[in-house]
Amino acid sequence: MSAVTTAAVPAPRLGFGASLRHGLTLTRRSLLKIKANPEEVIGLTIQPIMFVALFVFIFGQALAGSWQEYRDFALPGIIVQTVVFATMGTGLSLNSDIEKGIFDRFRSLPIARSAPLVGAVLGDLVRYTLSVLVITVIGVVIGFRLESLPGTVAAVALILVFAFALCWMSALVGLMARSIMGVQMFAMTLMFPLTFGSSIFVAADKMPSWLRPVIEVNPITHLTDAVRSLIAGGFPVSHIVTTLVWSAVFFAVFFPLAVWRYKRRT
Repeated sequence: MSAVTTAAVPAPRLGFGASLRHGLTLTRRSLLKIKANPEEVIGLTIQPIMFVALFVFIFGQALAGSWQEYRDFALPGIIVQTVVFATMGTGLSLNSDIEKGIFDRFRSLPIARSAPLVGAVLGDLVRYTLSVLVITVIGVVIGFRLESLPGTVAAVALILVFAFALCWMSALVGLMARSIMGVQMFAMTLMFPLTFGSSIFVAADKMPSWLRPVIEVNPITHLTDAVRSLIAGGFPVSHIVTTLVWSAVFFAVFFPLAVWRYKRRT
């Protein structure tokens, strides 16, 4: 007699609604981590305070004639820089969770494969929002004026959209690197040229002619210029559209790669 075999029953595919629900559930986990470690949010505010003190109060007069004038130029850029650098935290957090075996536990649960990644990214967006609010308050304290409240809200929303897309690149780095040190080295190597090779601290038209084309195509430049104009009451369609296009490209490329790498890594 031949042995009777039973075919394996494939796991049911989860729909978009279930995947989103699982991602939001794990977002709560990320928020609880922020509550348990408030120093992470505090850490996000120390760096911009240092940049404000260094560039605005020390170099401001040399760069723009007066520190007050440079304050109005630099503060929106410092907000952008802070959030861009903060996206590295997504990769660091994911790498740490993998090393601790936390994602092995997630694999044993009947949840969407992308849920742990979505939860980590959405939780980080809350951190970025808090950081932007703190830096904005600091700017107002030193005399920075928000000329348009709707424009300011739109600027914050644009920053968060870009940060959400950039987080997936950070997530991919965190999933590929074999250690937290590797994540830090790779991310800093990438983030420093992106931020300092932009219009965050100096306008593109004041840069050397050979460097200007690079700065003008840098997505951070378009985001920074859009934020400056929105806060001042303008509506820079070109910079906004370019920033949204870059955000869509980052998301379209790095989201599927991050999910694919997560499946292979865990």
